[in-house]
Amino acid sequence: MTDSGHFHGRAPAALISAPGSGQGKSLITAALARLHRNAGRQVRVFKFGPDYLDPMVLERASGAPVYQLQPWMTGEAECRWRLAEAAEQADLILVEGAMGLFDGTPSSADLAVLAGIPALPVIDAWGMAQTFGAVALGLARYREDLTVREVIANRVASPRHGALLAEGLPADLTLLGAVPRHDALTLPERHLGLIQAGELADLDERLDQAARVLAEAGLDRLPEPVTFSAPRPTPPPPLLAGRRIGVARDAAFAFLYPANLDLLRELGAELHFFSPLNDTALPPVDALWLPGGYPELHGATLAANTSMHGAIRAHHDAGKPILAECGGLMSCMDTVVDGDGEAHQGFGLLSGTARLTGKLQGLGMHALRLGDDELRGHTFHHGTLENGPAAQLFSEKQSGTGGEPVFVKNGLVASFFHGYFASAPALVASIFDGRFSLSVGSE
Repeated sequence: MTDSGHFHGRAPAALISAPGSGQGKSLITAALARLHRNAGRQVRVFKFGPDYLDPMVLERASGAPVYQLQPWMTGEAECRWRLAEAAEQADLILVEGAMGLFDGTPSSADLAVLAGIPALPVIDAWGMAQTFGAVALGLARYREDLTVREVIANRVASPRHGALLAEGLPADLTLLGAVPRHDALTLPERHLGLIQAGELADLDERLDQAARVLAEAGLDRLPEPVTFSAPRPTPPPPLLAGRRIGVARDAAFAFLYPANLDLLRELGAELHFFSPLNDTALPPVDALWLPGGYPELHGATLAANTSMHGAIRAHHDAGKPILAECGGLMSCMDTVVDGDGEAHQGFGLLSGTARLTGKLQGLGMHALRLGDDELRGHTFHHGTLENGPAAQLFSEKQSGTGGEPVFVKNGLVASFFHGYFASAPALVASIFDGRFSLSVGSE
């Protein structure tokens, strides 16, 4: 008998990780998802930690939305119930880790142990033979509470090379497959990571080809089944009932967690999507959300859309709420300077200049606190602000010092900080109904 108060399911599952970044785990995860999807299986993929770009590719590969799992940002309970919910229907669950298997607090390994999922390391074998076994052994033995039974060798030079790698493994570790170097297992990148999935005209062809490469390497076998069970979450109160929110979504503003959109709807909001690049007017809304993305790559097009500029300024002049995150913040400045040094007119809601630099300016897990509420999330940007206004608040780093400034002005809440809305539903609701701005005060 099914317990309506719980999610419960059993499905093959693995957390795809690596000794460190750059080993190829993102494309291996995407190719695995596409391989099993093409075999007629229902595949659910999750991403450990904050990330917008990898999930875009993973969603195309699997055909299903990709949600974040990170015990600090999303909470342990959400990690458990999302996996259990997926296991009720999925034939395969994959979680793509972040950085190295044990990097970060919490790490990908922490999530694997929390959820009871075996880790499946992807190890770049280029330039290695028997030493591959030592690396695999270290990953498998570093923590007694972590399960590692198989590994994947990536960028293997030849069948003989693959055989050497397999021979060098300890008896209780298996080589799931030796993946050769192949163009299908690479994607173009820019300063924030992979190119957005929607910008790659041949992405589906690449994924199908990558899936075939993995099948030929023997990676078409399913991992071991895992049983998942967790209580269903309690729905949030309808704090935004009847509230209409305009959400910018196009090539310039695309960094949107599915969970954040879900939470706004669960709060009772009605979402209206619009394109600052292509639309000349705003939909009839009470509040706006300008998420992160790449406005600096579309500076000339955004600047030329004077009708949209006027509509956004009129919304702001009326004191209606606006949340602007990262690229959204940059677009709200008087001027936006792109990576080539070209200056473009911004929306003009905040004084000063936003400038894209070649150096990473902010990275890490952050929280925005107001009263008893704590909105958790992250920052990752190459932008700087020059001659900008004074900040009314600062986010706080999970570890270390140096938060991101938060600018509050006439209903506008703008920062390089990206929030995970479900971590603080009441605070998020207060941003979109204007109470946050009133409680903080503005410049």
